[in-house]
Order: sequence, then structure tokens, then C-alpha cells
Amino acid sequence: MPVRPRPEVEKLTPAVHGGPDYAELAALGLSPDEVIDFSANANPYGPSPRVRAVLAGVPLDRYPDAQALALRERLAQVHRLTPDHVIVGNGTTELIWLLGMAYLQRGDPVVIIGPTFGEYCAAAGLMGARVIEYRAPAAADFQPDVNAIAARIQQQQPRLTFLCNPNNPTGLYLAREAVETLAAACGEGLLVVDEAYRAFVAGPWPSEPLVKRGPGLSPVEGNVVLLRSMTKNHALAGLRLGYALASPEVVATLRKVQPSWSVNAAAQAAGLAALSEEDHLRETLPRIAEAKAYLAEELTGLGLRVVPSAANFLLVEVGDGRALRRKLLSHGLMVRDCTSFGLPEYVRIAARRMEECRRLIETLHQLVRREA
Repeated sequence: MPVRPRPEVEKLTPAVHGGPDYAELAALGLSPDEVIDFSANANPYGPSPRVRAVLAGVPLDRYPDAQALALRERLAQVHRLTPDHVIVGNGTTELIWLLGMAYLQRGDPVVIIGPTFGEYCAAAGLMGARVIEYRAPAAADFQPDVNAIAARIQQQQPRLTFLCNPNNPTGLYLAREAVETLAAACGEGLLVVDEAYRAFVAGPWPSEPLVKRGPGLSPVEGNVVLLRSMTKNHALAGLRLGYALASPEVVATLRKVQPSWSVNAAAQAAGLAALSEEDHLRETLPRIAEAKAYLAEELTGLGLRVVPSAANFLLVEVGDGRALRRKLLSHGLMVRDCTSFGLPEYVRIAARRMEECRRLIETLHQLVRREA
């Protein structure tokens, strides 16, 4: 009989994400180019012209810099930190798994503030950790009781606490004071704040000081890890690129468990190019915000409940998320069924180009008329 995997591996189930399921599309006779994808929360205007130009000149016959030093130095400048505070990853998902591998053992408590991104639970599950989830109530628009969570953290003393801010899929954005309260409660544990969608927030508060002083309310300095994505705001989903800001001690620990050449040369070059051409992002963000406001108004007008969101997507209560996703896909439109978040009555809809948003709303009107 072949060797069996670890029990933790046998219990794992593949995480569900937005974006096209290529096997599903092939079965329906559709190609990805025929589908407008509202299920993935990336910048719909694509990478900047400079990024596209730089990619053409990436030397594919050489290994990439295993330390991604040039990109780390540039990110350190942007965030007014040192390169030792920065680790670059193959998307923020890799960094989430590295945190699990570096800090968790079987039975260790991990707190996850949900409903939220599924990779936190998966990374903890692989290590055999004991997941303690706090689920914010739908009746309160998924606003968590921060003081109650802080008390639970102090009681459970988790090694890792995961907070997505703004949260996926609800779009809720917690204020600085709330995050500082959670960081203080973590004590010797790490508070991992996933800020993948921070760039889409209007007027976000500066979180970098939490890394430098950790945040001063906690008895242990450096207990905050910030995760940032370049996949979402710079539209680099096909390359996979993210980074973490953390204390030099945490960064050094994560580097010990990170595979060599984890971030390929094309991703490193694209990241540097994107950071050198921020005008593209500044020009597209207002258009994305306008499209999101249009969607919220129109969806509300259809009688659907739209959860207030600070991010570039909306959580919408539709009754049967899976059924609506299936109907829309038959019209070449893809939304995110939220069943995997424990929210089968909801779909998540990303803000895309205005003409694409109008097509989605027109299709929904047609579906409503047919069912009336």
C-alpha cells in the first residue's frame, strides 16, 4: 500500500476562489475571453503600459534574484521602512501559508475573523492548528464586535490571528483604533492584517506604524504583519505578486521557509515597473469607485440587499447565490457564489468598467422580468 499523507493533508479541501474555472468554461463551450469576470476583484483596466513594455524584455534564460532585493528596496522606500521589513511572495496566499508553516504546530490556537478569505483556515489546517472563528453577524452588516473578539483573543492566546481589512467578501474596513485594540490583545501572538484591497479604500489610514512599533499598545513589539497585494490594484493576477511588511525578525523567519526563486523574474520586473508608474493606478481608481457606486444603486433598485463596502466589490444578498451565478454564466457574465464563505444566499460582484457593469445590470433586469 502506498505511503499515506499526513492526516492534516487528507482533511484539506481545495480552496474556492474567484476567477474562471477553465474546466467549467470548456464544458459549457466558452472561452475565458467570452466571459466578463465580476468574480475576481482585480483592477479591470489591466496592467499599466509600462508594465506591459517591461515584460517584453525580461530575460527568461536567467534565474531571478532569490531575494528580490531591488523590489524589496523600492517597497521599503514607498512604505518608509527598511528592506529587512519586507518579504515578497508569489501572491499574498504564499505568505499566508509561510506564516502557518513558520509559526504553527498541531493543536496551536488560531483566531480567524470571518466570514473571510478561505486560505487562512486552509493554511492553519495543514499544520493541524485549532481554528477558532469569530463570525460577524449579517444583521449588523457583518460589523464585528471588536471588544468581544479582543477578549476572546486574550482568553485563547492564539499564535496567529487573521484579520482581512478591508474584508473579503464583505468589504468592511476597520478603523485604526479597532486594529490597535486587536493587536494589543494578541500579546505574544502575531496579528496578521491582510490589506489586499487597501488600495481601493477612499482615504485609508496609514498602517505601516503598526509594523515599526507594533503598535505601542502591545507588550511585544513587532507583533503585526501587514499583507499587501499587487495582484489586485496593479492587475497582475497572471503573474502572482504580493508582499508582507513585518518586523525584521518575522521577515527573517518567513524567508527560512520560503522556497528559493519563489517570485519569478517577470513578476519582480512588473512590480518595479508598476511602482514607477503610479499614475495608471491613480487614474483608474476613481473610475472603479464610480462603477461600484453605479452597481450599488442599480442593485438596490432591483430590490436586492447590498452590504456597504469600502473595497472594490459588493456583497449582495440574492436568495440563491449558486443559481444566480449559473444563470449569469449562461449569459457570459461571472459573479462569485459565496457558498464557500458560508454565505449561500449571497454573491460577490467586483466593480468593472462602466460598460461592463451596465451589461450586468441589463441582464439582471431581463432575468427579473422572465421570473416575474
